[in-house]
Amino acid sequence: MNRLICSSKGCRESAAWALRWNNPKLHAPERRKTWLACEAHRAHLENFLGARSFPRETVPVEELTEET
Repeated sequence: MNRLICSSKGCRESAAWALRWNNPKLHAPERRKTWLACEAHRAHLENFLGARSFPRETVPVEELTEET
């Protein structure tokens, strides 16, 4: 498996978390996009999605599968 990198702009740290979310105005309820987050950027990315009321779940990257 390749090294997973944080999705926060300019960050090159290894990801520890996967934020699975969707934009209900654009995506079907079962569709999920995935952002990756290091420890330092997890809260920032969760707050960004929460401020937009995008449904999300946060899971450890170890729980990601090929389908996610």
